[in-house]
Amino acid sequence: MARLQPISDIVVLVPARLNATRLPGKPLADIAGLPMIVQVIRRAEEAGVGSVWAATDAPEVVGAVEAAGGQAVMTHADHQSGSDRIFEALLKIDPEGRAKIVINVQGDLPTIEPKSIRAALVPLADPAVDIATIAAIITEKSERIDPNVVKLVGTEVAPGRLRALYFTRATAPTGEGPLYHHIGLYAYRRAALEQFVKLRPSPLEKRERLEQLRALEAGMRIDAAIVDGVPLGVDTPADLEKTRAILQARRPAAGNPR
Repeated sequence: MARLQPISDIVVLVPARLNATRLPGKPLADIAGLPMIVQVIRRAEEAGVGSVWAATDAPEVVGAVEAAGGQAVMTHADHQSGSDRIFEALLKIDPEGRAKIVINVQGDLPTIEPKSIRAALVPLADPAVDIATIAAIITEKSERIDPNVVKLVGTEVAPGRLRALYFTRATAPTGEGPLYHHIGLYAYRRAALEQFVKLRPSPLEKRERLEQLRALEAGMRIDAAIVDGVPLGVDTPADLEKTRAILQARRPAAGNPR
């Protein structure tokens, strides 16, 4: 039986679909002796910001997480986005509304740094911010023109913090200066998450295929903390092998049993 953590002011939810199109079964893929979903949960636990749960549509994922001593909650299989999935999970684990901030850590980011998860909370110290996220300066020239690398266009509001004006797959902004690689990790105020999931997909969201534009088009404020690097997202077998190599090198720290 899983050891349940009490619901805290901050909850970290890790959405995980078993049947991903490009890499079926990837939440259960072995990485340095643990299923990928468990590796992500470990990183979230190491961040030390609140209770951590996997949100999934698969009993196999629940079983893998609980076998490793973690917490998991079942959600419907027909959600269109991770945001919808984590909102259903939040209502199930915390119907009383104790958690005021919800962090969405993607289930395919097993190399995410715990300090990057903590950094996502920093912008929420400003009460004007609805949703916080993270980004890193692009250092590889090829990434500046890669449409698979989402760029955050923003204005600096404090050292190491940008207010997001736009997100795009294009190379933007033009001219001299840094470009920022947006990392898809979000910290929502609970009320903002509830507002967001009630919104209909927006024109720019559908055009760019970027869900976060729905929030900007609705007038919600998103700020980003700048972090040192970009975690490797696992979407393909090649990504999986790279991730295995990275975490195998860290195995004494990342793979220890509880």
